[in-house]
Amino acid sequence: MPAIAPHPAVDAARREFTGGRDYLAACTVGLPSRATRRAVVADLDASASGRPDLAAYCAAVERSRALFASLVGVGAERVAIGSQTSVAAGMVASALPRGAEVLVPDGEFSSLVLPFIHSGRGLVVRTAPLADLAAHVRPTTALIAFSVVQSATGEVADAAAIAAAAAAHDALTLCDATQAVGWLRVEASVFDAVVCHAYKWLCAPRGVSFLTVSDRLGARMTPLNAGWYAGDDPWSSCYGTEVELASDARRFDVSPAWQAFVGAAPALELFASLDPAELHEHATGLAAAFRTGLGLAQPERASAIVTWDDLDGCDLARLTAAGITASGRSGRARVAFHVFNDADDVDLALAALGH
Repeated sequence: MPAIAPHPAVDAARREFTGGRDYLAACTVGLPSRATRRAVVADLDASASGRPDLAAYCAAVERSRALFASLVGVGAERVAIGSQTSVAAGMVASALPRGAEVLVPDGEFSSLVLPFIHSGRGLVVRTAPLADLAAHVRPTTALIAFSVVQSATGEVADAAAIAAAAAAHDALTLCDATQAVGWLRVEASVFDAVVCHAYKWLCAPRGVSFLTVSDRLGARMTPLNAGWYAGDDPWSSCYGTEVELASDARRFDVSPAWQAFVGAAPALELFASLDPAELHEHATGLAAAFRTGLGLAQPERASAIVTWDDLDGCDLARLTAAGITASGRSGRARVAFHVFNDADDVDLALAALGH
C-alpha cells in the first residue's frame, strides 16, 4: 500500500473538525469546522436575541469573496457571489449567440448542462468523452463547459489541454470547480469562467457559490439576476430603476444568503491558510492507498474521489452497515478523502469491503 506522507499543518487542520471519522462523502457535502459552527451558532443566538448584524453579514460576504479569489489565484474584482452553480451557468449562456455550439463531457453534472439546454437561445449542446474532450473542440465551438473533477466518477479533466484547444479555436471556457477547490488547485485565470459551490470540499454551509469572470466574457454576459446587491453601492441600490450596477464582476452578484456566508468565511479562511500542494498530496494519497487495497488501477491524474462499479449497491450497503458514510452515483460506489480523514479511514473502509 502506498505510504501516506505526514503533513503537520493538514493534521492540525483535521483537529478543527469534530467529525470526520467514517465520513467519506466530502464529494456529497462537506463537514463544518469548529470555527464555522461557532460563527453560525453565535449569529443565530444574536438574531434570536433581536440583534442581527447586517454590517457583519456584508463583511462576511466580502471576506468570503476575497478568500475564494485567493484560493483560485485572481483578484476579488473578478469574483461574483451567488447561491447555485446553475444560475451562474445561465448567465454564461446569455453571452453566447443564438444557435451557438456548446461542448460538454458525456455524463456531465446536470446543473452545468441544463442551463444551456433550456436557455431559450437555441444553443446546440454537443457531448464527447471527457478523456479526449480537447480533441472534440472545433471551429464552430463557442464554449466548452466542463467540471475539472467529474462528480459521478472522480475523473480529473486534462484542463490544460482543454484550455489550449479552446484558445486555438477562440472558444470560451466554463470550468465547474465544485468538486475540486479544497483539494485540487484551480487557476481561474486560465478560464473565462469558473463556478464553484462551496458546500462540498470547502466545507461551507450550502448556499454559497462563486463565479469568476474574464474581461472578455464579462463584456458579453448579461446580469440577468441583477438585484440590489449587484449595485455599485448595494445599500444605495434598493429602490427604483436608476440603479448603477457595479463595474466589475460584482454586477453579476445575487443577493447573498447571509447566514450561509457567516459560516463560509471561517471555512474559507481555514483552507486559504493551508498549502494547496499538501492538501492535494494528503487527499490523493489516502485515495491511492484505498485504490491499492481494493485492487483498483490508479488514474492518469490523481483524484481524491474513488468510484467503482456497484450496480446492485452491495458495496455501498456494506460501507453503510459498517457505519461509514459514502455515496453511490450512476451505478458506482463513491468515496472521497478529505482534510478530516486519515489512514484509519482507509483501513476501516477496506475492512468493511472485506479487504
